[in-house]
Parts: sequence; structure tokens; C-alpha cells
Amino acid sequence: MSKNSQFTPTELHHWQLTLAEANRHNIFCHCRHCEAEWVDSSEEAACPHCGSKNIERIACWQFPDD
Repeated sequence: MSKNSQFTPTELHHWQLTLAEANRHNIFCHCRHCEAEWVDSSEEAACPHCGSKNIERIACWQFPDD
């Protein structure tokens, strides 16, 4: 464990699992073709508006709540 870590190895593992779970179910999607935006749990989904596969995906946990 790093001297600078604020987590025990068990806590760090739990935190990483929590982030992985959030990533699997809360993906902000932006279609580069038609500019549509939506939240999805699939990393392979096409745009529901135009069918494009040219999608930018960002994990929602990266956005502030306010």
C-alpha cells in the first residue's frame, strides 16, 4: 500500500468496484451525427434518433450533482 493512500487495500478494492458498477449503468451518450444526448447502460448502443454508431460516451459519475 502506498504511503500516500487514504484507503486500505480492501477499501480501495471496494471503491473501484463501486465505480465500475456506476460505469456499467450510467453512461452519458452524445451522438456526433445528430447531436442527440441520452443516458444508457450499453456501451454498444446506436443512437436511438438516427441510428449512428458515432457516439461519445462519458461515465455519468464524472458530472457534478449541482
